Amino acid sequence: MSGPPPIDEVVGLARVDRRTKNLIPRLQIGDVVVIDHRDLDRIAAEGLVEARPAAVINAAPSVSGRYANYGPLLIVAAGIPLIDEVGHDVMDAVTDGQMLRVEGDRVLFGEEVIAKGIRQSIAQLEERIEAAKAAVGEEIERFAENTLAFMRREQHLLTDAPNLPALRTRVAGRDVLVVVRGPDYEADLAALRSYIREVRPVLIGVDGGADALCKCGLTPDIIIGDFDSVSDDALRSGAELIVHAYPGGLAPGAERLQALDVPHLMLEAAGTSEDVALLLAFEKGAELIVAVGAHGSMVDFLDKGRPGMASTFLTRLKVGPILMDAKGVNRLYRSRVHKGDLVLLVAAALFAVIVMVMVSEPLRLFLKSLSFS
Repeated sequence: MSGPPPIDEVVGLARVDRRTKNLIPRLQIGDVVVIDHRDLDRIAAEGLVEARPAAVINAAPSVSGRYANYGPLLIVAAGIPLIDEVGHDVMDAVTDGQMLRVEGDRVLFGEEVIAKGIRQSIAQLEERIEAAKAAVGEEIERFAENTLAFMRREQHLLTDAPNLPALRTRVAGRDVLVVVRGPDYEADLAALRSYIREVRPVLIGVDGGADALCKCGLTPDIIIGDFDSVSDDALRSGAELIVHAYPGGLAPGAERLQALDVPHLMLEAAGTSEDVALLLAFEKGAELIVAVGAHGSMVDFLDKGRPGMASTFLTRLKVGPILMDAKGVNRLYRSRVHKGDLVLLVAAALFAVIVMVMVSEPLRLFLKSLSFS
């Protein structure tokens, strides 16, 4: 992978947050991003690249070596300087809105060096990723052990019927499209436009998946999650809002919805919000569930900082007969029009016109009259 030549020095306003996904919505072009994000995941990296910051300063290692994560490569390949492992003190040393200067591997406020780290290059990141691939066996073993341990505790997901809220949206007998902010979710959603237009499925956005629907000009019927990565506009779109409450009643998303004064429902269930959305559609009698951006691999879960995938595994066992995972559907078929095909098409059309003129007396007379006029 190659990218633009590195920029030696940049200047911009600091934007600081320990949670990258909370920071991205308030970024402006040219800001200097200061985060504390170990193993920078692909979705966060894509959000940063889209925001076009002047530089990214990471207190933690963007590639720790636990597994092969490609998020940092996207940032550097886009020509954005990535200064890594500057230390956690930078989160307290930098104030939001400060004017920072990045020179090489140093971060300065005025003439004071407030942080220094590793200026990542594509070659360095590729070397780290290859090393992580070689050591992935241990991580797979830990991940599998955690998954099995959680499955013993969460096996009730297969047998218990959750206490579902009453919905105004009719789900029974209909297709349901569940959109999650996962790998290639926007491209896969765009590839399903014809399906959505013709079938008109129930549209469920899981947190930021609701914004993906809105971005495509679609209005979600239901939004479910803890509402930490969905915009106010999506929340005010008219969708039914369901706060995912964890066992014991903890519902971190309810406070935000109460502050916005928007009506909402509660659903207490184990597992991720993505799992809960799939179970909701299944238990409400969906004919078919189509999942976009869903997380189904070890890398997906490690990107989200989860040590296992028990709830997702059990959920998919339960809903599997009616679940269609649309991951990668945008790569299934791509129409390609070649120049040679166009030339043949034009030539065939001209040949057809010539033949028509030759065999049609009225056309010959018409063309002859034009030549004399």
